[in-house]
Amino acid sequence: MLSNTYDVRTLSRADIDSIFELCQRNTQYYRYCEAEPTKEQIKNDMQLLPPGVQPSDKYYIGFFLKNDLVAVMDLVDGYPEEPFVFIGFFMMKKALQGQGIGTAIIQECSAYFKTLGKTTIRLAIDKGNPQSAHFWKKNGFIVIREVERGDWTLLVADKLL
Repeated sequence: MLSNTYDVRTLSRADIDSIFELCQRNTQYYRYCEAEPTKEQIKNDMQLLPPGVQPSDKYYIGFFLKNDLVAVMDLVDGYPEEPFVFIGFFMMKKALQGQGIGTAIIQECSAYFKTLGKTTIRLAIDKGNPQSAHFWKKNGFIVIREVERGDWTLLVADKLL
């Protein structure tokens, strides 16, 4: 129900190679995170939960076009509270970036969340990543505060639905 354009399904361990390939090609994102994608990290991310969240509220999903993984989204329903939805991770296939596809996916998801009675989508942006900050701002997210995490600064941003 998240997209009329793409087949959307929950990703599993069987998809790790495809997710890894998609992530590995997005070098700019990982440069700002000062990390490298690994299959082990992807496995961990698929199960990682914020405090107080049940596994049934987390969706690690893929958007597919003819069996080709176009985007990955880590989605948590009801976090940090109802009626919020939290996007923990969103990454587009590098070859498709800059074509409006990511924006279209976020717009479709936003419209669907609104039909569920959700009022806000929340996420965190790496402060030092201008590409990411631009994408989320263009898609209607407004920074509400900064959070320090050691040497890292995150911008917490909301989009009202």
